[in-house]
Amino acid sequence: MATEYTFPDNAAKTAAAAPESPPEKMSISMGPSHPSTHGVLRLQMELDGEIVTRADPVVGYLHRGDEKIAENMTYNQFVPYTDRLDYLAPLANNVAYAIAVERLAKLEVPPRCQAIRVIVAELARISSHLMGLGAFGIDVGAWTVFLYTFTEREKLYRLFEELTGARFTTSYTRIGGVARDVPEGWLDRVSAFCDQFLPILEETLALLTRNKIFLDRTAGIGVISKQDAIAYGLTGPNLRATGVPLDLRKDRPYSGYEQYEFDVPVGTRGDCYDRYLCRGEEMRQSVRILRQVIKSFPGGDWYARDARRIFAPPKDKILTSMEELIQNFMLVTEGPQLPPGEVYFEAENPKGALGFYVVSKGGGVPWRLKIRSPSFCNLSILPKVCVGAMVADIVSILGSFDFVMGECDR
Repeated sequence: MATEYTFPDNAAKTAAAAPESPPEKMSISMGPSHPSTHGVLRLQMELDGEIVTRADPVVGYLHRGDEKIAENMTYNQFVPYTDRLDYLAPLANNVAYAIAVERLAKLEVPPRCQAIRVIVAELARISSHLMGLGAFGIDVGAWTVFLYTFTEREKLYRLFEELTGARFTTSYTRIGGVARDVPEGWLDRVSAFCDQFLPILEETLALLTRNKIFLDRTAGIGVISKQDAIAYGLTGPNLRATGVPLDLRKDRPYSGYEQYEFDVPVGTRGDCYDRYLCRGEEMRQSVRILRQVIKSFPGGDWYARDARRIFAPPKDKILTSMEELIQNFMLVTEGPQLPPGEVYFEAENPKGALGFYVVSKGGGVPWRLKIRSPSFCNLSILPKVCVGAMVADIVSILGSFDFVMGECDR
């Protein structure tokens, strides 16, 4: 005869002895496939109703090992990989990387090359901010802004294609110069773009600046204090929106930026609305810089002619001179010959301070390369700035940060 067992009701005892449980919270994951995360960002959130009580950014879905790749190829071969960092401003990435390596080589490029780099960097800033503004508009329900901004970006891409041969991934700079000089009439077309762009920019910003819905979605949302912005390493418009007037083009000028007059827009409250206003004003200032560069555009070489072991000879010399042919062969196979040493340089990119730390043991390949990506540092404050916001506000906060995951993950 089978023995019957009676199991104790432990669950009932535990429930009776347990203290009153706290309110139940819900855990949700926004991303990595979500239209408002601007790429493969995953935001793991804990909610108390509609209020966010915890937000942890999960990054790395787009990690490709760029820094390790750089250690296995020559300095010029890594230029196309910088296009894939902030892929909304590849020209600016190219310039920042080239200047870092040139400072390691103690190489000064001619004024014409510096002027070309300033032009492409400011055009890239306008293009990046237009993309950020259009995407931000869609995030908060303003479709028309997206149509305006993408129309202007298409005009910029035509200029990029005329200059570099590519629209998106330009790979334009070289260590010691740029790939080619500006084509005939190109500066006039840049000037014409600036003339027609400003009125359209004002019309585009007018769709949002006093828009009641946009103000409700952005004003007082995602507020960041000066102290927190500095503590978390924010740079670019996200830092300046808090009232910190840090701009590397002013504070540590490079490529001749000290020659040009422009203002650094700063905010007062550090909210989503201030971040939007800063980017709008930065586009106006970029046009101001472009006009000054075009007006004083210098003549001369567009590459460092005396850097024989760093910059490739002109094509006509390669085809007619054995010495130049050998020099070009050595540069292609072994890379620009740089001395041992280390350098850190950061440029004021559209997203913030893009830094390159390069260590050389001599030769044509870096021993170590580290990238300081502004998007990665800017996203580090999300766990603090998202807490207390509503779920719908998270979309506005992410849009106002204007980050790129290719640069964040590297």
